[in-house]
Amino acid sequence: MKKLFIISVILACTLSCYAQAIFNERPKLVVGIVVDQMRWDYLSRYYDRLGADGFRRLIEQGYSCNNCLINYIPTVTAIGHTSIYTGSTPAFHGICGNNFCIDGHRTYCTQDDSVETVGSDLPRGKESPRNLLANTIGDQLRLHTDFRSKVIGVSYKDRAAILPAGRSANAAYWIDTKHACFITSSWYMDELPQWVKDFNARMGKNQEVLRAGNDIGLYPVCGTVTTDMAIAALQNEQLGCGESTDMLCVSYSQTDVIGHKYSTRGEHTDEAYLTLDKDIARLLKALDAQVGQGNYLLFLTADHGGAHNWRFMQEHKLNGGPWMAEEVLQSIEKEVAKVFGNTKPVIDRNLDCRYFLDKKAIGEQGLDLQKVKEVIIGCLRQMPNAAFVIDYEHINSQPLPPIIRDRAIMGYNYRRSGDILYVPEPGYYEYGGWSSPIGTTHGEWNPYDAHIPLLFYGWKIDHGATSREVHITDIAPTVCQLLHIQQPNACVGEAITEITK
Repeated sequence: MKKLFIISVILACTLSCYAQAIFNERPKLVVGIVVDQMRWDYLSRYYDRLGADGFRRLIEQGYSCNNCLINYIPTVTAIGHTSIYTGSTPAFHGICGNNFCIDGHRTYCTQDDSVETVGSDLPRGKESPRNLLANTIGDQLRLHTDFRSKVIGVSYKDRAAILPAGRSANAAYWIDTKHACFITSSWYMDELPQWVKDFNARMGKNQEVLRAGNDIGLYPVCGTVTTDMAIAALQNEQLGCGESTDMLCVSYSQTDVIGHKYSTRGEHTDEAYLTLDKDIARLLKALDAQVGQGNYLLFLTADHGGAHNWRFMQEHKLNGGPWMAEEVLQSIEKEVAKVFGNTKPVIDRNLDCRYFLDKKAIGEQGLDLQKVKEVIIGCLRQMPNAAFVIDYEHINSQPLPPIIRDRAIMGYNYRRSGDILYVPEPGYYEYGGWSSPIGTTHGEWNPYDAHIPLLFYGWKIDHGATSREVHITDIAPTVCQLLHIQQPNACVGEAITEITK
């Protein structure tokens, strides 16, 4: 009996120590990589042309979620980056597009006139995460460690550096294309660290950067300097070298700019991804050197995909074409004026296939808002290649496929998302604006826009893959589960159990 008691005590102590070790174990560093406009099928398209130390290292040694989908619409950059790191959607985190309206006032997603540019004399640095309503992984990490963890975001685009890092980040850096340097805002600091000033001095002498000029986003060198900056932040801020877990958020934007200009095919897109493969290999090598292989947790994903160019589709007898948004808007205004006799436009703007109505103008002209919406919806439904037209406020009473209804609801924020959403037929997208005649764009529910890569690598990650459907909102809870910290405060995703096990 005494022996049994002793065995029980030893077993209890062992289990207690094991549980304590499990809950106290964390990687030294978390690295999030987002490749803007990267379709999932690019992993297989470029596989045979990739080197051994970049994408292929992540695929062959990490874990791949081969059926990761975006579960909201519209599928655009600011929303994607925010949803990855918050585990949430626009309905909750409030970032409803690159541009949207807050209570009728148009705003850029990270616009903040209360802060100042740091590192430049241009207004492009008047940006912050103030419009973000939810916590990110980095915010939760800093909360858990009483703000001892460092969290830094780096990208060409301001929104791609700011939104992933979160509201409590130590820093976010993005490129001022006019002066060929990285800048930030007074939300984070009053002056650039000396190491950033030194980095900018070297970057300003880079001949490739100087040749690219304001169009640096159209060249692979944009990804190269983003990698250089990420490595500089890693080394100079000593990320992963302290007692608390740090986080580095890196977003590659040149792939999106090049995609909008040149679409999904051709030498420009090929060069962008093959150069990016080398840049990722350099980043991994730097992580190995400073933090140690197996001591950092890394994930790589995309904020959205991209459609094939509609002319390319038609040339191969495939469905696709332009949605002439401006012409459609003019037709709607004419029809509304014909019905009601109004003299002022009733639509304030069209953003990401959403109509924001001018409620002030509608009220001043004595028009009934719901009747105006009904005329607009009826007009849109008569347009060629309109698959669905949705009145956001009455979405549950409309005959819609569940996949469209659910994704529209998750993408809808009452104060920020407008009034009417239209969904074009497969292969059709808004022509003009972001896309050139030979380029492309994104924003829809379809797999070409919503099916994205998701790779996990490093600390506690076994090699493998799954084809089970997971979502962009599952990334944050998965990382938080691995870190044994609370999920972000608006998280709606679920931890991917094949990884957290």
